[in-house]
Amino acid sequence: MADQLDNQATVQPVAVASSLRDQVATVKRALIGSPVRKWLLWTSLGIMGVIIATSIGQVLLNRWNQPFYDALARRDMAAFLHQLMVFAVIASGLLVLNIGQTWLNQMIRLKLREALTLDLIDQWMRPARAFRLANAGAIGVNPDQRMQQDAAHLSDLSTDLGVGLLQSFILLVSFVGVLWELSSGFVFHVNGWSLAIPGYMVWAAFLYAGTASWLSWLVGRPLISLNSDRYTREAELRSSMVRVNENVDAIALYRGEDDAKRRLQLDLGTVLGAMRRIYTAQINLSWVTDTYGWITVVAPILVASPVYFSGDISFGGLMMAVGAFNQVHSSLRWFINNIGSIADWRATLMRVADFRIALDETDVLHDKEKRIEFADNANGSLTFEKLQVASPDGCTKLADQHVEILAGERVMITGEPGAGKTLFFRAIAGLWPWGSGRIGLPAGETIIFVPRVPYLPAGTLREVLNHPNGHAPANDADISAVLAEVGLGRLSSSLDRVGRWDHELGDDEQRLLGVARLALRQPKWVIIDEAMDAFDGPSLRRVLSLLEKRLPGAAILNIGRGQHNNQFFPRSLTIVKDSGAPSLKPAHVRAGAIEPPPAAASLHHGK
Repeated sequence: MADQLDNQATVQPVAVASSLRDQVATVKRALIGSPVRKWLLWTSLGIMGVIIATSIGQVLLNRWNQPFYDALARRDMAAFLHQLMVFAVIASGLLVLNIGQTWLNQMIRLKLREALTLDLIDQWMRPARAFRLANAGAIGVNPDQRMQQDAAHLSDLSTDLGVGLLQSFILLVSFVGVLWELSSGFVFHVNGWSLAIPGYMVWAAFLYAGTASWLSWLVGRPLISLNSDRYTREAELRSSMVRVNENVDAIALYRGEDDAKRRLQLDLGTVLGAMRRIYTAQINLSWVTDTYGWITVVAPILVASPVYFSGDISFGGLMMAVGAFNQVHSSLRWFINNIGSIADWRATLMRVADFRIALDETDVLHDKEKRIEFADNANGSLTFEKLQVASPDGCTKLADQHVEILAGERVMITGEPGAGKTLFFRAIAGLWPWGSGRIGLPAGETIIFVPRVPYLPAGTLREVLNHPNGHAPANDADISAVLAEVGLGRLSSSLDRVGRWDHELGDDEQRLLGVARLALRQPKWVIIDEAMDAFDGPSLRRVLSLLEKRLPGAAILNIGRGQHNNQFFPRSLTIVKDSGAPSLKPAHVRAGAIEPPPAAASLHHGK
């Protein structure tokens, strides 16, 4: 247990919240650099053309109101039937345009998600970024949800809101002129006085919609932070469920079902609490939007009724004015109708954009800290010169300030629990560059780093063993021989079977498979982080025998407890922790401010 406690140290990033401008600019850069940007551009232009054509159809339909309703008022059957034929032509055209708009809407949504997700995956999978992001605080928790669920949700909301806003704007431009022209004949007669207000119904529509928009924003603004909080709680619940699912065997052995259930119930409670707050805010917003919705049913008639009753317009003219007022008001109340979706979009944009900002900024994480110098040694050796690896609780270093390891040497590197053995391993690999001193790498050589738990990608066993960074793919005979030497001969018949090998194999079998892959790659330099400490006597002897046979001239550095064969590792070095040395200071991560760092965001820096 002490070992596990020594393996953690909490790092709190200094968080600086990003602005809406930063977030929009970040997403814009992602879309501009996307391989589907041309497709997005052409579909956007296409849907704009369709919306303009639809607006023209809506104007024609609005003009159709006057002759149609006048024919009804006159009881003119011939004119009535003619106007029905005109309506059929206009409605057929609008039907085709609406279907085309729906298809373009779905395609934009699909391609927008493709562009955003591909960009996030590309940024996340830059060398060492995912590792550094995981150590950047709360922003590095649950990146899978931000790339999968949040990016998809942002794509859907952006498409729906963007197309709706464009459509409302074009309809507004189209019908403002129509409504202004219709308002020119509106004359109010009061006590013998006549009063004409130019564009009367236009000003009435703007005043009516503006008041509703202002009230809707005041009531609906809290939904932005509430939605962001809900997505954070949902991510924590999902993470807890995944963690329980991955540890069901240990939970069952320790009889930990009650504790696991309690933790899941607590996480569920936070989600339900967040949803309850959102529902309360939505109900408050509904009082405003629904009230205006009902008033809108009669508002245009009330606005135009004084002129109609004075006899200045016909019934058909009244219905035409009402239709134009409704179109203008419908365009202006886009904000009112979508305030909930806008708040949701703002919260989702915050999560996706801040995540991408954090991906960029992880490259300069701890930007004011000193960094270890890396260089190439022309003589092909590995050297450590006054190396000190910084951590929040001090620094890790070798007991000897000047160390040179030659090609073909086998070295055992040991240290007390909490000395930072894994941190030292990550420093050599370049994952943890903070500290001082110099690491000289053998020029022209590829060093293979073996972590405590091997990475076994999903796929066939052959793909797992034939790593792309190794030699040419081994033949079946070589693979079967190596598997037999590590005690996994039974897998020789499963080379072309697709499986989740990290689930199908036990921990020791996974490590043995990692050793088999190492033997097939035949590297000249190998650095191992405690992967051999878990092997029992027979397994360890098989592994050492395999390395002796398959990697006879390779330099092998094994970082661990030092309980291995001294004949195989004749040289030893010691890692020590200097708690009095300057420690690593907090990082500056702008995106980290959007959610409080949970306990799971602690930094694992090694034993």
